[in-house]
Amino acid sequence: MKMTRRELLEAAAASSLAFIPGKRFAGLPAMNPPAPSPSSCEESRNSPSARPKIALITTIMFKYAHSQHFADRFLEGYGWNGEHHKPPMDLVSLYVEEVGPGDLSRERAARFPSLKIYPTIAEALTLGGSKLAVDGVLLIGEHGDYPKTGKGQVQYPRYQFFQQIVEVFRSSGRTVPLFNDKHLSWNWDWAREMYDTSRSMGIPFMAGSSLPVTWRIPSLEMPPGAPIQEAVCVGYGGADSYDFHGLETIQCMVERRRGGECGVKWLEAYQGEKFWDAYEERVWSRALCEAALCRSHTLTPARLGFNDLFPSLEEMRRIVKEPFAYQYEHRDGLKCTLLMLNGLVQDFNFAARLADRREPFSTQMYLPMPPGRTTLANFFSPLVNHVEKMFLTGKPAYPVERTLLTTGLTAAGVESLYRNQTRCETPHLAFQYQPARESTYWRT
Repeated sequence: MKMTRRELLEAAAASSLAFIPGKRFAGLPAMNPPAPSPSSCEESRNSPSARPKIALITTIMFKYAHSQHFADRFLEGYGWNGEHHKPPMDLVSLYVEEVGPGDLSRERAARFPSLKIYPTIAEALTLGGSKLAVDGVLLIGEHGDYPKTGKGQVQYPRYQFFQQIVEVFRSSGRTVPLFNDKHLSWNWDWAREMYDTSRSMGIPFMAGSSLPVTWRIPSLEMPPGAPIQEAVCVGYGGADSYDFHGLETIQCMVERRRGGECGVKWLEAYQGEKFWDAYEERVWSRALCEAALCRSHTLTPARLGFNDLFPSLEEMRRIVKEPFAYQYEHRDGLKCTLLMLNGLVQDFNFAARLADRREPFSTQMYLPMPPGRTTLANFFSPLVNHVEKMFLTGKPAYPVERTLLTTGLTAAGVESLYRNQTRCETPHLAFQYQPARESTYWRT
């Protein structure tokens, strides 16, 4: 009997664990990938008359969906450095798994004759032929009607999409650059397999969200080799969703510390009264938390009629709805904490204590969300710009190991919450990598 997609995903969730049981690494293996093997982006560069062809593989497309933000920028262009920039490449194929009310994919295909919708991922990559016929692939597995695991994780099919993309690469005997939006998978085993496959096949692979590349207010870059002693992020949202954004906010900063990234030993979640007890007991730095809150543009006034009043702990207890935190320790002893303070803030703010500074190093990753604070969601523009460059050069702007680590931390956070906020050891996150020379955030 043929199983539906939902039944397949539910069966996979029941048979898969969130962690690699008992697996420990001997030492700390370096994970920055070797130089990728030649791909079709090189063929495009060698042919000056050819414009690279791009495929977009997605779950669904509607207004403000991630797929719409990517598709429209590749089709229409976007504001960049005071000009309307049009990517020097063409979005020529779409695969959209779910089509419902508000769908935009059909309208875009009708308005752009060069864009065609295909019924399968393989056909979108081969343009209806038998071999890979595009020069870059966007994998946008976000939004849509998908089941949840018993731990509350939405089973977005990024891994399944990745597998189908890779099968076309294998059968065609070549690869092209691939971008995966947000974390690699809700399932750690699958995420690690995606990473390992990209390395073994030499796929130029980049992933993540806009947080590490959007504007910063103030415009600060963590100095290379910084002596970071502790770091926090204050953000908002839920588990297995916006927690990933907060973890990326922290990681894109702390990976630049002395020695680079060396992996994470454990993670422990805090929720409800345990969260407030930890706050009062200063399990994490109160000074860094306050420094991060002071960077927020959306701090809820503690009392009506006051616009810039810093809340007391009692007022925070009243304002914040369902708070939770993840605290984790890197293998070099650095402790980081993500605090999700729903109701108090609606942005992502970072603060760290550095050994060579008296005051906290703090900034906001500026992410004005539509429709309330923007119409354009321009924080997608720097992400698209970096993806463009990878499609043209075959070189990712930043290491995918960052996304692998934050994927593992997201799964560990969900696991700790599920286990009644017990500490989760993370031997599978015992790997190291070096950051890009520049942090790649948007400075204009």
